[in-house]
Amino acid sequence: MSHHLDTPLAAQNGQLYIDDLFVFPGEGSTVFVMDVNSNITGVFAEPGFHPEARYEFKVHFDGADVETLTYRFSFGEPGVGGRQALRLHVLTGDEARGDSAEGEAVLEGRTGETVAAGGTRVWAGRIADPFYIDLNLLGIINEAVAKGTAVDLSSWRPQKAENTFKGTSVETIVLEIPHDHPQLRPGARTGVWCATKLATDAGGWRQINRAGHPMMWPIFWPGDTDFSNPANTRHPSEDLAAVGGLIAGQVAAVVAATGTSADPQGYGETVSRQLFPDVLPYVVATPASYGFATRNGRTHADNAPEAMLSLVTNMAVPSGLTPSVAKQARTGEFPYVVPE
Repeated sequence: MSHHLDTPLAAQNGQLYIDDLFVFPGEGSTVFVMDVNSNITGVFAEPGFHPEARYEFKVHFDGADVETLTYRFSFGEPGVGGRQALRLHVLTGDEARGDSAEGEAVLEGRTGETVAAGGTRVWAGRIADPFYIDLNLLGIINEAVAKGTAVDLSSWRPQKAENTFKGTSVETIVLEIPHDHPQLRPGARTGVWCATKLATDAGGWRQINRAGHPMMWPIFWPGDTDFSNPANTRHPSEDLAAVGGLIAGQVAAVVAATGTSADPQGYGETVSRQLFPDVLPYVVATPASYGFATRNGRTHADNAPEAMLSLVTNMAVPSGLTPSVAKQARTGEFPYVVPE
């Protein structure tokens, strides 16, 4: 679940809100990428990462309900030039699910610099945003999902589509784990999500936001401008019971009105079970692709918005954009992003 919303709260607290999650093969490795703090509003209140927060990648194995591997990042106060100290801890087994365990310290470094230890590589900092979509198209789908009405693309001109995110930037965390890792070995079947957590006055941690599949929030909860939806603090294992029926009903209403399924309710339930629990599936060391038919990780080039909009409506929804519109914001070599 992710946010790309123009709201006062997002602008004030963008450091804690996740824009995108990517998982794909690297150079004999698995690459995890978390983007936060977009400046899509034109400004971002506080550049960098929140010094009182945790940024975590969570990994489930073999369809398990809970994670048994967590990569936890934390950052220091900004120094000269806005650079921040960064630390990475790894938590495994039962410790991967809790906030009290410290885990194993793996590496330390600074933002804007490549940090490496034991085959693990990290880069964090401000980058050109590789995400691409024309938000006018999203608005059309939003209306249909919200009202349970037919999708009307009669006014949509794909050939005139423009990338709303052109020229924008985000903070990113890039984590690369080699294939000789005891758990993230080739063939391992994983489910990945990420979360931001903020220290509380009582000494604990509160989960602020999380993300798995792309476009969940913009499609299903675009009006959640104060980020009060309980999904923010929920664990993915609770998703299906909490909102599976609701999402199935919304999808069913749209496809019934649009006439794209002979069994709208059945289709809605199928989509709901594909999206929940909200974790991004990926088989280690296989090609990553997030499309309408195949969802195995996600690369920076994938047209995830088009895939998700087509999945929800059960019809081809042409975005009018191809990966080439954001090619300047990605690279095939570590850190796989383009620093600002």
